[in-house]
Amino acid sequence: MSKFASTKAMLIAGVVLAGFISAPAFAADEAGKIPEFGAVNYGWVSMGGEWTMLPDSGQTTVQDPKVKYVPNNTAEQPTFRYANAANPNLMPWAQRKLRRDNQIQDKGFAMWSREARCWASGVPVFLLNPARPTYFVQTPKEVLMMWETDHVVRHIYMDVPHSANPKPSWYGESVGHYEGNELVVDTIGQNGFSFIDNFRTPHGPKLHVVERYRVIDGGKTLETELTIEDPDTLLKPWHVIHRARRVDQPMQESSCAESGGDHFAVDAEPIPQAERADF
Repeated sequence: MSKFASTKAMLIAGVVLAGFISAPAFAADEAGKIPEFGAVNYGWVSMGGEWTMLPDSGQTTVQDPKVKYVPNNTAEQPTFRYANAANPNLMPWAQRKLRRDNQIQDKGFAMWSREARCWASGVPVFLLNPARPTYFVQTPKEVLMMWETDHVVRHIYMDVPHSANPKPSWYGESVGHYEGNELVVDTIGQNGFSFIDNFRTPHGPKLHVVERYRVIDGGKTLETELTIEDPDTLLKPWHVIHRARRVDQPMQESSCAESGGDHFAVDAEPIPQAERADF
């Protein structure tokens, strides 16, 4: 990503937040107000980097039982996730992809997460973004989800149907509506360059993700229930939940590619760079 591209992203984020600060609360209908999922002074930080399966879910990808995983912030040397490529709920092509990723990791390739290398994470992995908070901006026509790192923005268009043929993109086309105290988001139209978890489980063009957001624990936790369907990849859809903890702080300036870059001398995915300046 070029310096100009990052600067443009930060300017856009600043304008959006400025508008949010001055925007009044609005009512959902005569019965009550839209449930609040964010404010200018607080956001949500992911609690862990994996999905929690619900009882009716198809088997998600998990750590290979023969390879120990060590997360960050422990007394041991952290390791990368190493997928159980034999997951019987995956189509053979997806198993081969995970097996190949394991093999190149065996050869010393650093299997950083996509967001750690400044790539767009896609849906649903956007919810697993670590360390820094995600902020919500709610308006009658659109909800924005903004991750502090690089000020990545998801757009959720409210109370409208999907396009007939959405052009594939990193975050696809998300439409949403409110059901009681929940925000329901339906996403299709993603390209095939992202994953559906931090084990790098791939997906095809038919990926369909439904997220149901609700605030629990007296406002301390954001819980998201997800249904992840992809007939090209999964024999049975995933039905999972994920939680994020509330952090009371405003959004800070952050730029991924310009904040250190390749300061580790390792073999890893290249950090994306623009071919030309945005302006």
